[in-house]
Amino acid sequence: MQKDSTAKTILVAFLLCMVCSVLVSTAAVKLKSRQIENKKLDIKKNLLMATKLIDSTATKEVINETFKNVETKIVDLETGEFVTDVDVETFDAVKASKDPKRNVIIPSDKDLGKIKKRSKLEKVYFIKDGSQIAQIVLPVNGKGLWSTLYGFLALAPDTKTILGLGFYQHGETAGLGGEVDNPKWKAQWGGKVAFDNDWNPVVKVVKGSVIPSSTNAQHQVDGLSGATITSNGVTGLVNYWLGGHGFGPFLSKLRERGGN
Repeated sequence: MQKDSTAKTILVAFLLCMVCSVLVSTAAVKLKSRQIENKKLDIKKNLLMATKLIDSTATKEVINETFKNVETKIVDLETGEFVTDVDVETFDAVKASKDPKRNVIIPSDKDLGKIKKRSKLEKVYFIKDGSQIAQIVLPVNGKGLWSTLYGFLALAPDTKTILGLGFYQHGETAGLGGEVDNPKWKAQWGGKVAFDNDWNPVVKVVKGSVIPSSTNAQHQVDGLSGATITSNGVTGLVNYWLGGHGFGPFLSKLRERGGN
C-alpha cells in the first residue's frame, strides 16, 4: 500500500472513527447511572423549591435529608383513589402517557394544557409535618411556546391555596418565556387561590400586571413580558391539572377525607 494512497487514508479515518465510537460508547455507559441519579436529584430539588422548603443553593445532602419528609403515592386520576399495586419508585408518568395501554386521550375541549394525552395514573406528593399533611404537591405539565413545561404545583392542606409553582424542565426563550424560572415571578404564586367558590379552577396569568383592587386579584399572577403564549400556556396547564380531567377527583376525595 502506498504511503499516501487513498486506501490508506480511508483506513486511518475508519480506525479513528472506531476508536472514537468505542470511547464515546464506554463513557455513555459509565455515565448513564450518574445521569439518572442527577436527574432524580434535580426533580427532588425543584419539587422542594416549589414548597419553599429549600432554595436553589441547597446541597445534595440537604435535598435528600429534606425529601425524607415527603410521602409519595400514586393516584388513579379518573377515580381520585390511591393505587397500591404499582411501584412508586419505578413508575414514570411521562413514559406511561406515551403507552396506549396506560394513557388517556384528552378531549380537545378539556385539553387546556394542550398535551393531547396523559397517563391514567400520576404521582402525588405529601409534605408531612409529623403525621399531619403540611402541603400537597402535584406534578403538572403543558405546552408553552416552544416546549412542554414540566413542574410542580404546591397546595396548602385546604387544597385551594397555592403555596408555590416551579418548573424543572422546559425550552422556553431565555428572557421571555424562560422567565418562568425568575424567582420574583415564582414568588407571586404563594397565597393565590386556585378555585372559585364552586371549586372550578380559575387561575390566570394576566397580560401585564395584576390590579390589586380587582375582585379577581387573588386568582391572578402578573404576565410574562413579551411571552403571551407561554403565559397562556401556564394558565392552561395549571387549570387543566386542577380540573376534573386532572387531579380534580383526587382533590375532591381528599377534601371528603378531611385531608388524609
